[in-house]
Amino acid sequence: MSLFFLTFGLLILIVAAMAIGMIVQRKSMASSCGGLGSVGIDKACDCDDPCDKRKKRLAKEQVWKENQIL
Repeated sequence: MSLFFLTFGLLILIVAAMAIGMIVQRKSMASSCGGLGSVGIDKACDCDDPCDKRKKRLAKEQVWKENQIL
C-alpha cells in the first residue's frame, strides 16, 4: 500500500510541477497539428452527399439549435 501512495504522490508532484511551469511561463496550451483546417479539410466528413445516418444526426442538431434557449 505504501508503494501506491508513493507512486500517487510522485504523480501529483509531477502534474503540479507542469502546471506551475505553464503558469510561470504564461503560455497558453497549443495543439500540435492545427486540426483539419491545416490540411485543407473544412469539415470532418468531406463528402458532398452525406449518408442517411449523418443526415438524421444533422437534422437533430439543427432542431436542437433552433429550440435552444440562450
